[in-house]
Amino acid sequence: MSGMRPDPDLGVLRERLAVGLERLGLTADAQQRDRLIAFLKLLGRWNQAYSLTAVRDPGEMVPRHLLDSLSVSAYLFGETILDVGTGAGLPGLPLAVMAPQRVFHLLDSNGKKTRFVRQAVIELGLNNVTVIQARMESYLPTRKFATIISRAVASLPELVRATGRLLDRPARLLVMKGREPEIALHNLEPYPDAVRVHRLQVPFLDGERHLIEIHYD
Repeated sequence: MSGMRPDPDLGVLRERLAVGLERLGLTADAQQRDRLIAFLKLLGRWNQAYSLTAVRDPGEMVPRHLLDSLSVSAYLFGETILDVGTGAGLPGLPLAVMAPQRVFHLLDSNGKKTRFVRQAVIELGLNNVTVIQARMESYLPTRKFATIISRAVASLPELVRATGRLLDRPARLLVMKGREPEIALHNLEPYPDAVRVHRLQVPFLDGERHLIEIHYD
């Protein structure tokens, strides 16, 4: 397996992150910015031995992992958040760094990826994150969630069916998609209370990004 490309200068990464956060309208203190950069560095090290993400250039990780995850910050609802199919901790870990007042549960069935996420939680010093290794269909939490978010899991109808029992009321289901989100809405039955599609503007990222926001009231 080939290693990572040489890291860009740390200052370049910090500057790109700072500009991206400003364009997203987000304010981060020094500790939050340090944690976001530390997350990328840790992900880069683990990527040398494990295929956690396809993106290996740290400069590209800033928009594709950090800024893409944080582009949905304004749509989080309530205090309890479940990230379904978190993979390498996306979008849950960046969101947890930026929202320490909220409680995040990061769910994935892949043991390799949940081990990484647990290590990241420890190294970043996040006390508002719980990591769970389980399948979405068999997960039995002790509480329901105000927001469930998913970046890359299943079809939308399947996700709606599987997560309905996990959502509190009122609640939101947030599904991050690329192009043509209307395709994901096809055959969505039974139809939830309200569905909204938002075009996301991710700094330094040319590809289309959308958020499907489903309300449960």
